[in-house]
Amino acid sequence: MRPNLAAVEIDTDDRSFLGVTKSARGFAWRERLPAHLKQTATAISQRHGLPDLIGRVLAARGIGLDAVPTFLDPSLKALMPDPSTLRDMDKAAARLADAIEAKQQVAIFGDYDVDGACSSALMKRFLEVHGAPARIYIPDRLFEGYGPNVAAIETLVNEGAKLIVTVDCGTTSFEPLSAARTLGADVIVIDHHQADERLPDVNAVVNPNRQDDISGQGMLCAAGVVFLVLVAATRELRRRGFYQGAREPDLLALLDLVALATVADVVPLVGLNRAYVKKGLAVMRARDNVGLTALADAAGLSVAPTPYHLGFILGPRINAGGRIGNAALGATLLSTDDPVEAQRIAELLNRLNKERKDIETAVLEEAMAIADRQLSDDPARAILIVGSDAWHKGVVGLVASRLVERFRRPACVIAWEATAIGTGSLRSVPGIDLGAAVRAAVTAGLLTKGGGHAMAAGLTVGRNNLALLETFLQDQLGATAQAVGDVAHLDIDAPLVASGATAELIDLIERVSPFGQGNPEARFVLPAHRVKFGKIIADAHVRVILEGSDGSRVDGVAFRAVGQPLGDLLMSASGLPIHVAGHLRRDTWGGRERIEMQIEDAADPRRQ
Repeated sequence: MRPNLAAVEIDTDDRSFLGVTKSARGFAWRERLPAHLKQTATAISQRHGLPDLIGRVLAARGIGLDAVPTFLDPSLKALMPDPSTLRDMDKAAARLADAIEAKQQVAIFGDYDVDGACSSALMKRFLEVHGAPARIYIPDRLFEGYGPNVAAIETLVNEGAKLIVTVDCGTTSFEPLSAARTLGADVIVIDHHQADERLPDVNAVVNPNRQDDISGQGMLCAAGVVFLVLVAATRELRRRGFYQGAREPDLLALLDLVALATVADVVPLVGLNRAYVKKGLAVMRARDNVGLTALADAAGLSVAPTPYHLGFILGPRINAGGRIGNAALGATLLSTDDPVEAQRIAELLNRLNKERKDIETAVLEEAMAIADRQLSDDPARAILIVGSDAWHKGVVGLVASRLVERFRRPACVIAWEATAIGTGSLRSVPGIDLGAAVRAAVTAGLLTKGGGHAMAAGLTVGRNNLALLETFLQDQLGATAQAVGDVAHLDIDAPLVASGATAELIDLIERVSPFGQGNPEARFVLPAHRVKFGKIIADAHVRVILEGSDGSRVDGVAFRAVGQPLGDLLMSASGLPIHVAGHLRRDTWGGRERIEMQIEDAADPRRQ
């Protein structure tokens, strides 16, 4: 099939697209495919018998000629490393095997987000299928905060835990894990957060982002690392003869949980992560996990799941428990085989998610106002830092993400307690490493604790250190933020006319899926299309009908665009030709399939 792409003149030297230098959202548009890769795109199409558009999409994402087959059909066989290449992996596998053989009680200490819930459920299911007693402990976000704490560790040991396995946390938990060893429990840390040179004194720290790990698997989320640990533990048990006369566990059946965590934690969808998600979605379609099935039903998800559904439908509901309810709900849901309990928890998480949205809306309105004032006073700020005594700490991460979307710079949102201690969540933009900056602030004595990744981090700070922290972060990030801000652009894969927005084109593009961090979804532009109809939905979104010069039409929707420059342009452009950028979606509402564009940006050609 040859997609109905629009004929658009593109400057091959500067990659500018349609001459857009400042869109409604303030971006300069450019062609994603650099000129020097156009020959590669052609070669990909010719060697592998692919349409030209797919060749362009692959080349623009840095996929080489020889890597195309594995990229389009990612398999665990081709992409999974020997788990032993991760530091301390063999130690962790041996200690887990010991616990299983001795039927020792194991406590799983997880994080309260999706990755933590999935990682906890993975470990619990693995241990229980081997007959080892296991319980999950998820700390309360409001009262305990992130990661292991001494009181919780003491409780777990006193309840009989001989082995504590931390998942998605623990890399910097020196005091609590030292307390566990003092009390006589062994500890395995399975994590993926950035680490300093110093590590906890435990039995094993399996973390591909520890500084002495050379496995090359630092892009994995915690659940991805846990899965490798389970593979290694199974191998060790097999070596010991544990499975003689018995079936080995079906680890592939657990990939639905790994896929969910991989998408929700926004790690790069490259390498092994692509195989995790592609194979995990296939497992999820079988609806064998009782908890996931109940959650999908409660959310009204009636189609085959995609990465979009994992990231924006299922993930937020699992997170809702940790944000404003019982932090353990998500892990409990994903590890249960009781359909009655699963339905109860799924319906509760669905309600909590609605409450979370209301809380987030109120906090976001106040945070936006503060951020606007900060930028009015200092337009060159490297990072926005906003906070309030009245904000719910369960939504600060979500609000930080919204601030980054709106202002295109890093943001830190802090919820202050009466004790003058603040819990902050930070989100970044590509090119600015927040995790390193937060770790540096910890080293400088400005934070009680903190850590994270390049794109997301968390911290605990005293109000007396806030001014010093702000100065420190502005200094740490200033030069990089300026460089990143100078090149704010929106990459475009191809122009398209409305008549070309077809199910066949979506089928074609989906060959490059799964999309996500590190493998961005194909972005198209409808050039000089007229807005024939526009309306506001739920006081937040803008829905339009776009018409090309040939009279063909396609529906479009811009989420959370009301009151923003993008929404203003769409609603004021009635009958006028504008350029519209976005992704194509299948809308199956009411049992009928139609194609629409999810609008990301727009530009008025008269103002370029």
